[in-house]
Amino acid sequence: MATPAIRMLRRLEGIFSVYKPSGVHWKLVRDTIETNIRNDLNATPSQPLPHKICFLNAPGSETEASRGLALRTVSLPVLSKHPLVTGPEVQFMKVGVGHRLDVASSGVLTLAVGNGNRALGDLYSAQVTSEYTLEGEFGTATADFSHTGKVVERSTYDHITQDKLERVLAMLEGANQKALLMYSNVDMKSQDAYEMAARGLLGPDGKSPPILKGLRCIHFQPPNFTLEVQCLNDTQKYLRRIVHEIGLELRSTAVCKGVRRTRDGPFTLKDALVHQQWTAADIMQAVRQYHASKKRKKSPPTKINHTSTAVKRQEEHEICNETPAVI
Repeated sequence: MATPAIRMLRRLEGIFSVYKPSGVHWKLVRDTIETNIRNDLNATPSQPLPHKICFLNAPGSETEASRGLALRTVSLPVLSKHPLVTGPEVQFMKVGVGHRLDVASSGVLTLAVGNGNRALGDLYSAQVTSEYTLEGEFGTATADFSHTGKVVERSTYDHITQDKLERVLAMLEGANQKALLMYSNVDMKSQDAYEMAARGLLGPDGKSPPILKGLRCIHFQPPNFTLEVQCLNDTQKYLRRIVHEIGLELRSTAVCKGVRRTRDGPFTLKDALVHQQWTAADIMQAVRQYHASKKRKKSPPTKINHTSTAVKRQEEHEICNETPAVI
């Protein structure tokens, strides 16, 4: 019979997402969540100790006790099963991490518990799209494309307008769309390719370099600007380099001040658990919500029986025609 801690652990198995703050390594986030879950599981009420039947000497004369003639049965707890002897019930559990974020980045980080790691691998094998918000600043170039790196160049940016920035973004998006079609390994003249592109399911077949699926400016106030990016197979270093290349295309320089992931596959910022919610109860609820959303997506839409509706309308029309007119 499974103990309350084991039953709770089985309900925790699945996929969920958390919000990783900037300046924190993803390993620290994973270890913190694993520790919190393990402590919550071991804090559940334990089952009572099993008992065993023992034969003891009955109180009486020493002669009878020495001969073993007077015995009594006693039920005693099995102390070898006590938690102070066996240790915590849950000592190891596997918490996996999906698409990782580096230390300087923040946003949605997907994790899995137990058997959910298999579903996590299947999720990322389907080429899920990630969305980011990039904060940039014109006028400076650094060695690692971030605002904290070593400054290697400074330049002017007064000539940059939002229209010029939009043209550069459109050029980069068009070049990446061509790369997406090339790596998709689908005949562009076929009906399948049209339907996949219409539903946004067109993606690379197998491994491919990072590809931008969408790129637009959502804030422009020189020298600062903010970009919204949808991409595949990305890394945060690649996104920072994109900001650097945008500055070069505009005959200036630019650095990335911040990388924030707003979506990772099916998970968005509203699904991500903040630090105060990294508990077993909140994670269990997040896993349950994810399973419920998958079931809703798999359920087929309700079909309307047009034949029965047409027949019913025809019968009503015939009844109306048979009714005599009142003068």
